[in-house]
Amino acid sequence: MSLQISRRSLINATALAAAGSLIGCSSGQSVSAIRMGITARPRMLDPRKATDALSSRVNRLIYRQLIDFDNQFSPIPDLANWQQLDELTYRFVLQQSSYFPDGSKLTADDVIATYQSILDPNFGSAHRGSLKGIESIHKVDNETFEFKLKQADSLFVGRLVIGIAPKKLIDADHPFHQLPVGSGACEFVSLTEQKLVLRRREDKQELHFIPVKDATVRVLKLKKGELDLVQNDLSPELVNYCSQQPELGVDWHDGTNFGYIGFNFEDSLLSQKPLRQAIAHGIDRQAIVNAMFDGNARLAGGLLVPEHWAGVTDMPAYEYNPNKAMALIDQLDLTNVEAVSVDENGRPVINLSYKTSNDPTRIRLATIYQSQLKKIGIHLDIQSYDWGTFYSDIKKGRFQLYSLAWVGVKSPDIFQYVFDSSAIPPNGANRGRYINAQADQYIRSAGKSLDLKQQASNYRKLQVLLQQDLAAMPLWYEHQYLVRRTSISGFSLYSDGRYDGLLKTRKA
Repeated sequence: MSLQISRRSLINATALAAAGSLIGCSSGQSVSAIRMGITARPRMLDPRKATDALSSRVNRLIYRQLIDFDNQFSPIPDLANWQQLDELTYRFVLQQSSYFPDGSKLTADDVIATYQSILDPNFGSAHRGSLKGIESIHKVDNETFEFKLKQADSLFVGRLVIGIAPKKLIDADHPFHQLPVGSGACEFVSLTEQKLVLRRREDKQELHFIPVKDATVRVLKLKKGELDLVQNDLSPELVNYCSQQPELGVDWHDGTNFGYIGFNFEDSLLSQKPLRQAIAHGIDRQAIVNAMFDGNARLAGGLLVPEHWAGVTDMPAYEYNPNKAMALIDQLDLTNVEAVSVDENGRPVINLSYKTSNDPTRIRLATIYQSQLKKIGIHLDIQSYDWGTFYSDIKKGRFQLYSLAWVGVKSPDIFQYVFDSSAIPPNGANRGRYINAQADQYIRSAGKSLDLKQQASNYRKLQVLLQQDLAAMPLWYEHQYLVRRTSISGFSLYSDGRYDGLLKTRKA
């Protein structure tokens, strides 16, 4: 299969215009509102329970949080400054006035109530696990409060990213998921199946988030002026098409979303390192980036981007080399392995199953992997499923190969969650069942270290080990992109995909 994508697969303007006539000329939207197309309605507008990326990005607009992150993903003050009083005690001081929509000022009471509710096991917050090291939260005065930890945690401050809700509404069991109330730059107006409406508090500009499940329909609505902008979630062909339309523009920014191929280490074939290495040398990642993403992605070497404070800037790479891949296959122990046949030249043909979602772009990527690996004697049996079935199989270990992405990773404690031998589902996300005593030691040493330089050193050693072992095969960091009507200006993209750019967006 050639990597050159046929232009016939692109949707042409005539077809879009014809299909667009089926949508209708009037959407009932306010012309002055800034209308953003999204894939689905946000699931959870209570930041204490939100876990999906879409809800978290919207919640950032409604609620303020204690800390944020700089360009190297180190924690920096948002609502509050902090100092570490001793190994277990952190004192925070609210550094600026922040007000809820009713005019009441955010105080230490609101912070304490928010975090105490998360720590309450009866509340059912998924964030309780990452904050379970908190022993107590103590109020000093209206602007000052202290967290006391059960044990030292050098990554603790980076965990305090939950939006703060007002204590009086928390105490009243207010339904934040339906009627969110925060002190952020936007206030909630309304939520229906058709749209979520927020209003910027500074200038009263309305922001409409309109769910449109189908990517092609989102593009149609952009062309017709029923949407003003869409961030990500389009196929490469649709992005290419949009870049050629006079009424639309496409903006790009480096991203941090880490795409990878996962291996099942309990499989008799994939547990053999030479096969994992052969796959890594047999897939031409750069050619795929050029063809599928028009070059708009960076090849990845590890889960953390190189510019992260714990990232690796000179990660050893697996270059595309089919000859080396075939030599590695010759090293495999194929005794009593049923999933192996022989080709006309007497070389082994290894049959592997590859699971993916039924997203068209992911299926297209799978067929490219299939074509490339065929050249080195690996036959991929592609199995595509709806998202729920696919994800359930991955968590349960019912796969040989699969591909997914980690989105918006900032804290290096992700490594404990993904690669520690104790984190095999349901205890974590070590879906490949990877077990390595040295990796465990690096993870745990980093977690115990209170010295940032030593911690970064351990995480870098860990990432090099994971790359050498191919605990997962790094693919790329996909760029973030915005497709907008030319009447839209001022939107800034961020590497983690946040929607903060909407706070400065203007509509002509």
